[in-house]
Amino acid sequence: MRWSGQSANTDDGGLPGLDRAGLVRTVETPEFAGITFHEVLARSALNKLPDGGPMPFRYTVNTMRGCSHACRYCFARPTHEYLDLNAGLDFDSQLVVKLNVAAVLRKELRRRSWQRETVALGTNTDPYQRAEGRYRLMPGVITALAESGTPLSLLTKGTLLRRDIPLLRTARGVIDIDVGVSLAMLDDDLRKQLDPGAPSPRARLELITALAEAGFRPHVMVAPVVPYLTDDTAALDALLGALAEAGAERITAFPLHLRGATAGIFMEWLGEHHPALVRRYRSLYSRSGYVRAEYSARLREKLAPLVARHGLGRADAEATSPSLATPSPTVAAAPNPEPALTLF
Repeated sequence: MRWSGQSANTDDGGLPGLDRAGLVRTVETPEFAGITFHEVLARSALNKLPDGGPMPFRYTVNTMRGCSHACRYCFARPTHEYLDLNAGLDFDSQLVVKLNVAAVLRKELRRRSWQRETVALGTNTDPYQRAEGRYRLMPGVITALAESGTPLSLLTKGTLLRRDIPLLRTARGVIDIDVGVSLAMLDDDLRKQLDPGAPSPRARLELITALAEAGFRPHVMVAPVVPYLTDDTAALDALLGALAEAGAERITAFPLHLRGATAGIFMEWLGEHHPALVRRYRSLYSRSGYVRAEYSARLREKLAPLVARHGLGRADAEATSPSLATPSPTVAAAPNPEPALTLF
């Protein structure tokens, strides 16, 4: 069934955990085989983070819930459980699309109480995953922020961002914009296992170059560094060299976190593809969802000379080991009892 043939009146059988009053229709299409879209009318667009948090921003916007990048380690997987969907296959294939997100955002930004604080995009699920090519939600969101004078930060793996570079350049004339790209490995075979729905490393390097040529200062999240799989010095050296050549301005790197349902999903994958590493991981993450302090220290010592060698900037800040739960192109941090991991 084609997109144009979908009917808003189709009986979708209901979507557990989602307010039915907001559900417009459920869509399946051959162009996105294996993916179901639940189109909703959102009641709000701006998400306010708890006061006193470690992030340099207090507001986020997410155009969708769930992500077809299907990253095995994705921090956001447990959020699908709020919808009575599972954090595994459902997160990858049952996507909630906020059809009216730009209109609602524009209304919220007109409130007298709005102080034009920075809004972060890409803090939960990727705003430039494949479905953005069909729904085109981001141009409206960017335009609403620019028209209201609200600065934005953006983080993505999605090369669809290239479509909106002209719009971002225009918006940059009136607001501050910080653009980040996530790329943690050059090995495309490993990427196909860990991030099967995400663009290739080469495609993301080309995106970084396009951003740099457009006058942006690309910040790359080398995250997560996956212990014993992407943390080899030679591999990190090659990655940072490629990032510098592509035009990256600076990087932030931190190790894999395994919390909530994500831990079980990742460990199941690890046991299937790298069973010899299971015992080492159980030891590495025996105290919490964060790596042991000694691993963080070794990674910091390994990265420091590589960052300097490739001219990828100095540390933006020092913080406790950062969390994937609310990453941004500028800094990521969350409470953690272990010693700090310097962010580059």
